[in-house]
Amino acid sequence: MAELGSKGVTAGKIASNVQKKLTRAQEKVLQKLGKADETKDEQFEQCVQNFNKQLTEGTRLQKDLRTYLASVKAMHEASKKLTECLQEVYEPDWPGREETNKIAENNDLLWMDYHQKLVDQALLTMDTYLGQFPDIKSRIAKRGRKLVDYDSARHHYESLQTAKKKDEAKIAKAEEELIKAQKVFEEMNVDLQEELPSLWNSRVGFYVNTFQSIAGLEENFHKEMSKLNQNLNDVLVSLEKQHGSNTFTVKAQPRKKTKLFSRLRRKKNSDNAPTKGNKSPSPPPDGSPAGTPEIKVNHEPEPASLDTPGAAIPKSPSQPGDVTEAGATKPAAVAEGASETAASDGASSSLPAVVVETFPATVNGTVEGSAPSKRSDLPPGFLFKVQAQHDYTATDSDELQLKAGDVVLVIPFENPEEQDEGWLMGVKESDWHQHKELEKCRGVFPENFTEKVQ
Repeated sequence: MAELGSKGVTAGKIASNVQKKLTRAQEKVLQKLGKADETKDEQFEQCVQNFNKQLTEGTRLQKDLRTYLASVKAMHEASKKLTECLQEVYEPDWPGREETNKIAENNDLLWMDYHQKLVDQALLTMDTYLGQFPDIKSRIAKRGRKLVDYDSARHHYESLQTAKKKDEAKIAKAEEELIKAQKVFEEMNVDLQEELPSLWNSRVGFYVNTFQSIAGLEENFHKEMSKLNQNLNDVLVSLEKQHGSNTFTVKAQPRKKTKLFSRLRRKKNSDNAPTKGNKSPSPPPDGSPAGTPEIKVNHEPEPASLDTPGAAIPKSPSQPGDVTEAGATKPAAVAEGASETAASDGASSSLPAVVVETFPATVNGTVEGSAPSKRSDLPPGFLFKVQAQHDYTATDSDELQLKAGDVVLVIPFENPEEQDEGWLMGVKESDWHQHKELEKCRGVFPENFTEKVQ
């Protein structure tokens, strides 16, 4: 019998809930169709909007805080492995081994303490703050349902009162249901009207406390970590002083190509070597220099009458290299070609070799069209200056010997193909000021031993 009674109560409650849902659905349809009035509360609706915004912001903050904590934990693991690596490579006979182990231990404890305090003072507080939102959200939804019940009871009571045939018993029952629905709704509405604005205003203090806690914990953590890092630095400085002779040295990139000046010397010797079977020409009987005489022709000859046969007429400076003879213009290349032909035929007396030199025209002693003069204190083709940061010992005759602090004037390679990767051509500034001759001073040097200063 008890089971039947229990089942009956349960069945009755289910039927009541189903009936309420049908009534609410019907009321919503009537409100949307405009056949029933809906109770509006704009102030409460604004509170609900603020509540939803606050919940969204808090959820995002909680997610980002968890991500931050995960990053702290990952950084802790990385730092732990790094200090473990230092402990492994730190040999037992090196000074400061015990201090290094102690620093590693304190480092691990500091990370653990930082992570735990973040959990206690930030994450748990964040979880508590967000823990109140589900209940309030549920009450807001229930308040909405009770408002529909209240509107439905009110509309039912009003319809019975305006009916042509009135039933007092039904009217009295409807009025009783209206009063009950109104009471339930107003109780929930009053509580939420007070609670929602208070919750909204509390967000400022919560954000302040949360981020102050995080900032303070992080500040203290970095202060303590800075002390440990300074202690570790002191230990390593002590190690360096006792093993200073074994410091890490900078090495130059290997040169893969043939040495530059060795090639130049071989090429020069090859060009100057006499051809097999040829003999040096003997000087002529009159004592003049051997070979075909050369006559230099300027574009600024000595003043001569234009009536003089064969007189050279100067051309315009805009056409350098041309030679005009007796009113006929010939390019310098033709004149040189002719001289070479004559020389090959052995007719040195009939047509001398002509070497044409171009001189810029002068007006009132000023050179026209000349390039700007170069600084005499810098080598030709100067690119920039570098300063040696490390000593470098030359391993070949075409390399510069460098001491830390030497300033080198960088110049281009005559043939870019001669340049090895990681090597530059230059002349030490002190050598250049002393000799002013590139052939005696220039050389190649590793770029990674220097730093650009100009």
